[in-house]
Amino acid sequence: MFLPPVHAERDTAVLFQFIRENPLGMLITGVKSAQEFLQCTHAPFVLDLPVETTDFLPQGRLRAHIAKQNPQVKGMIEELVSKPNVLELEDNVLVVFNGKYNHYVTPKYYAQTKPDTGKVVPTWNYSAVQVYGKLSLYYDSKSPEAGIFLAKQIDDLSQHTEESVMGYTGGEKPQPWKVSDAPEKYIELMQRNIVGIEIRIEKVQGKFKMSQEMKPGDREGVVAGFARMGGETAEEISNLVKERGAIHDSRA
Repeated sequence: MFLPPVHAERDTAVLFQFIRENPLGMLITGVKSAQEFLQCTHAPFVLDLPVETTDFLPQGRLRAHIAKQNPQVKGMIEELVSKPNVLELEDNVLVVFNGKYNHYVTPKYYAQTKPDTGKVVPTWNYSAVQVYGKLSLYYDSKSPEAGIFLAKQIDDLSQHTEESVMGYTGGEKPQPWKVSDAPEKYIELMQRNIVGIEIRIEKVQGKFKMSQEMKPGDREGVVAGFARMGGETAEEISNLVKERGAIHDSRA
């Protein structure tokens, strides 16, 4: 990830919260095998931290599950180092999480520079976090290690997405769906067709590219331009440009 200082987010608490709010990640591997060298799978992830803290903890983990028939799984198995019931990749993998809101930015919004010099060009505003780490693969759902891992993984992921994404928390809101709502035999069948992914976090980086590099008048023009456009995405981009601009100014 290209990280100009003006766009880089160094606060790991912010980056970890970003992952929780945007759990769908892209798992990217580079493995020499009979499959394609570069493979990518979209999967929702659960983030585990030993304790809640603002400091970066390399003991943090990402957990997910993907289909056993996925070519990426087949490629990894050819390169995995065997351990009892758990397989590990020697090289790091990469997981990329994208923010929910992104948008093209027209030069017409640059209210300060465009009328002054005309030296402006289009760009795209977005946010992203990427994680590097060591991957362990829980392949055989019949083994005790994989069975325990997969049961916890699907329970935790369902709880997180039902409550945080759907807002199903009970009380005045609907009750969240639980794995136990489905027939036990059906869940066992599903588990036989997936593999567990666990990634030990070694590095995390984040970027909020939200017009912070522009002059104050241009940023104000971007905020106003997206506000006029209307719609959820435009309104959120307008708010993010204002928010990240204020953070940039406070750190300057």
